[in-house]
Amino acid sequence: MEAKAKLFGHSIHQMLIVFPLGLLGMGVVFDIVFLSVHDPLFAAVAYWMMVAGLAGGLLAAPFGLIDWLGIPAGTRAKRVGAAHGIGNVVVVALFLGSVLLRQDDRAIPPNAAYICSFLGVVLALFTGWLGGELVTRYGIGVHEGAGVDAPPMSARGRHA
Repeated sequence: MEAKAKLFGHSIHQMLIVFPLGLLGMGVVFDIVFLSVHDPLFAAVAYWMMVAGLAGGLLAAPFGLIDWLGIPAGTRAKRVGAAHGIGNVVVVALFLGSVLLRQDDRAIPPNAAYICSFLGVVLALFTGWLGGELVTRYGIGVHEGAGVDAPPMSARGRHA
């Protein structure tokens, strides 16, 4: 099933989702580095990675919703897509909580900020896997004519 929200023939959601996943994940990596070396610079980098990841997630989410609305009702893909989307709302809420908890002291975040970000990244791994299931198992966001010898797409998103 082809994506409903496309740019040059490709799913916008699939193009954008790499940014929040990478940024939020790297926020947790910098949290771990900070906890190891206690240099406030790493806590600040973690904070700004999470802020950027949240912005990216909010940008990618509407395109995912558009694609989900196009999945036929009563299908397994619709249920998996719902779990993927709801789970990602929780991921965003956890990272938002982590960012807000850091507002008073970005140099030394409270333990609750770490709990939120660590839970958020674990859940993001699962929801990312669900997104992979949607694409690889259920063919959501895959062009109808996809294959190893499919013709290239033109700039208008049509076969050349």
